[in-house]
Amino acid sequence: MSDKRKYRLALLEDRTLREVFHIRMSALGAFSFLTFVFIALLVMLSVLIVYTPVRNILPGYSESIRQQLIDESARVDSLQTDIRLQRQYLDVIKQLTAGDIQSDSVQSLDSLQRVERARIAEQRNEATDEFIAQYEQKERDRMMLFDTQTSGSTQTLFRPVRGTIVQRPDFGRHEYALTLHVAKNENVSSVLRGTIVYVERDLDNTATVVIQHYQYVSTYRHVAKVSKPVGTRVEAGESIGLMDGEHDLMFELWKSGQPVQPEEVIVW
Repeated sequence: MSDKRKYRLALLEDRTLREVFHIRMSALGAFSFLTFVFIALLVMLSVLIVYTPVRNILPGYSESIRQQLIDESARVDSLQTDIRLQRQYLDVIKQLTAGDIQSDSVQSLDSLQRVERARIAEQRNEATDEFIAQYEQKERDRMMLFDTQTSGSTQTLFRPVRGTIVQRPDFGRHEYALTLHVAKNENVSSVLRGTIVYVERDLDNTATVVIQHYQYVSTYRHVAKVSKPVGTRVEAGESIGLMDGEHDLMFELWKSGQPVQPEEVIVW
């Protein structure tokens, strides 16, 4: 049987023992009341922790705030890097259009050849000077791929990628890129032997690659995975990266600072 006895909780004045306040309840009622008070306090404490800065003083929450600050700082650094890369890209494009691209120092001698030249330069004389001149001339001749020395000579360029042409350059509207729709994992190849002078990531997580050749400068935009770093010597037809199938390759070709229609010099 349940306990139906009532209990009285009274509040008395100390001097006169006069009853000021009282409450009567059973044992079950007292238990229910205390349970309600406990749940109410628990809810209020949870709301206080979740929706007020009080949570920052609790163990664990401070680490979360610190991690958020680190993430935001890294994001700001990433945005600054993207802005810097965009500025560098625009500077290179301006130099290309103006014909101000300087010859790359690795064009004539690779790293091993520079070491050999430094060694023999310590005791330079007429014989070594003649040897160096002949050696450099051979290197310049090697860079002139498929190019003869007659006035009517032409160069044969490799196609940069296997794909479908979706837009052709319009020089009158200052549009210099040949746009090609390319399948996923399709190789992007250098059109001529040359040196990679520029590789930078773009905001869409693809990369722009610029290769300097003997007379030409080729630009490849929206390359998903670049396999060669800046300064690498590449052969004609050698792969420099892969496409992701989501972006079209935008290919530009310049000769002596002037844009060239790729379809006029490339065998597709």
